[in-house]
Amino acid sequence: MLPVLRSIDVSYVRPTKAGATYADIEALPEHVVGEIVDGDLYVSPRPAVPHAAASSAIGTEVMGPFQFGRGGPGGWWILDEPELHLGPQIVVPDLAGWRKERMPTRPRVVGIELPPDWVCEVLSPTTAVFDRTKKLAVYARAGVSWHWLVDPLMRTLEVLQLENGAWTVAANFGGNAKIRAAPFDAVELDLALWWLGEDE
Repeated sequence: MLPVLRSIDVSYVRPTKAGATYADIEALPEHVVGEIVDGDLYVSPRPAVPHAAASSAIGTEVMGPFQFGRGGPGGWWILDEPELHLGPQIVVPDLAGWRKERMPTRPRVVGIELPPDWVCEVLSPTTAVFDRTKKLAVYARAGVSWHWLVDPLMRTLEVLQLENGAWTVAANFGGNAKIRAAPFDAVELDLALWWLGEDE
């Protein structure tokens, strides 16, 4: 049974400064996330517990088999909230992954310039519009092959694949299903582990 949403915060992330530079991000307090898209600074609050729980669970499920090769093929680097410097765009996905054949070692830098092969955004009422519009376009322009959009309140996963520069929906999953989702379809994932308990 899906949770009943009694109230939804309809506010969403808006640009706070035009012509922003990295110095504007460095000046932000630690409890927020700063990103620059098309020259505008966007500032998001740190995620609430359902968001953080889903992101942590996804990272745990994917990292074991695909980074460490535990019960899976290995061959990936998976990072939580990496800062990506994709040309002039600076974005921070909830999770990102690189095939080791493209990035043999993890760079010792704050901002990674090599576009990832996969990104995952865990949606919240505050950031969903930004994630689905501005950031989705940034990832497409950078050539990211796979994008997961996870909604922890609705308990859904939307898998997008980049084809000829445009996103197509490769699969949709929901509830507590056991799934295989590209690019990590070599291993079965358990959506029930991603969400807070039914009574929470």
